[in-house]
Amino acid sequence: MPSSHVPSDVSSKLTDPSLDTGQTVHDTPLYYQGLISIIKPLYRLQVWRRSHKRENYQQEIDQRFGKQYPPRPVMHGSSHKGVIWCHAVSLGETNTVAPLLDMLLAHGYQIWLTNTTQTGFARGASRFASEIATGQMSHSYVPVDSPAVIETFLSHVQPIAALFVETELWANILTKLSQHRIPSILVNGRLSLSSFQSYQKIGAVSASMMKNLTLVIAQDSDSAKRFRQLGAHSAQIRVAGSLKWVINTPKADDEVTDRKTPVALQKSKLTEEFGTASRPVWVAASTHDGEEAIALSWQQQILSSPALAEALLIIVPRHPERFDAVAALIEKTGLNMARRSDTDAISADTNVYLADSMGEMMTWYALANVAFVGGSLVDVGGHNPVEPASVATPVVMGTYTQSCQNVVDTLSEVGALYQPNNDWYRPITTDNSKNQQSIEQPNAMPHKKSSRKRSADDNARLYQQLHNWLSDLPLSIRAGQAGAQMTMQQQAVLVRQFTMIEDTIEQRLTQKPSQERHLSQERL
Repeated sequence: MPSSHVPSDVSSKLTDPSLDTGQTVHDTPLYYQGLISIIKPLYRLQVWRRSHKRENYQQEIDQRFGKQYPPRPVMHGSSHKGVIWCHAVSLGETNTVAPLLDMLLAHGYQIWLTNTTQTGFARGASRFASEIATGQMSHSYVPVDSPAVIETFLSHVQPIAALFVETELWANILTKLSQHRIPSILVNGRLSLSSFQSYQKIGAVSASMMKNLTLVIAQDSDSAKRFRQLGAHSAQIRVAGSLKWVINTPKADDEVTDRKTPVALQKSKLTEEFGTASRPVWVAASTHDGEEAIALSWQQQILSSPALAEALLIIVPRHPERFDAVAALIEKTGLNMARRSDTDAISADTNVYLADSMGEMMTWYALANVAFVGGSLVDVGGHNPVEPASVATPVVMGTYTQSCQNVVDTLSEVGALYQPNNDWYRPITTDNSKNQQSIEQPNAMPHKKSSRKRSADDNARLYQQLHNWLSDLPLSIRAGQAGAQMTMQQQAVLVRQFTMIEDTIEQRLTQKPSQERHLSQERL
């Protein structure tokens, strides 16, 4: 999409800040503004070091620092409702908010999507390629948190509302939105204890951000409580559940997640297509550095078991730039590898299949009998287990799941997900199961808070559960079905968050005409 220069009069198209809609503007503390002024040139240097060899470097610089932006989304006829700015930091947040953006687009809104990271930007560009091409959506990097840059950005985009996903908030941005009476909404708000403690260290800045937000849609009551403690008023906060429950799939995976086709039939078709019908299959998905080595070690142990000698491991690294490094790691193990990018077929002697492709994650989840979801053996926070659960594949995860803990606990409670030391875990059993004894079966009912102390044998416990499910496929099927059922029950969260957003926008828009009439009468 061609870029367009921003207008020189950066305030002419924005809502008149003198219009009082009842929300007080809370200025950003001066020390924060001074710090941003110092950091801004250093940040530009950081972007140069990271991105100057990339083809889109100048585009990134122009967009981050308010020099040039793509055109605004196209307004088709009289049915359009205005542009909503949505900021999602990286890949995970973009995936999480994608179904919500789909719904907003379907209801007549246009979207301006911004990302912070290169990975998030690439995901936004691919996930919404058709919407960007047709002009329903525009896409750029997020502007730096500098008042002048934000003013330029807002004047160009002219949003009727701004959405921020999970915890990505910037004080100057929220102040500017408040000044221009543009409602700012934190969607799928999540505030872990560690993040809360970090925000507390900059109490005045955090308080200004909380008070300038129009609405906080929290995932859970614990997050809602922490937002209140940082300075948000109870009237600003709603608890709606997590958008991580909403099934978000690339268009390439639509057939895999077609709800009109029974999951069992979808899985059967995939096993025939890839030639794995008679083999136990597990996937290590969205893996990070350090996790592939553990997964390969588990695969070597699994293959040493006579009953699982034909087991197949599918590895899907989280970041494309690591594909070759993971391939080299697999080669060092001596395991027989096939690569998706080389169009290698899975043969009878293939031990590991490197799924080094994009947009096919749901295919691998549906093909597998068990899924390990990455970012959980290393301190990343865990990636979303709902995707494998939605196609009836049971899940194992490590202890680092702070990014999706409520989802993990809920799936654990129905036996669809195993995590070491998770007090919520209730194992699925079958009458003829060879695994009647769970690895962990706490006698007491689960506490409201799950206690997790990383122990030396966590990996051994994860391996044992993986081995158990692969050895007893009827049991793994039961566990997967429990996850699929829970996932379907949770889909209403999308409608709840959408309704809260639309109500907030409509309420603000109905305030403006009356305020404008009042101001006009005063001037007369």
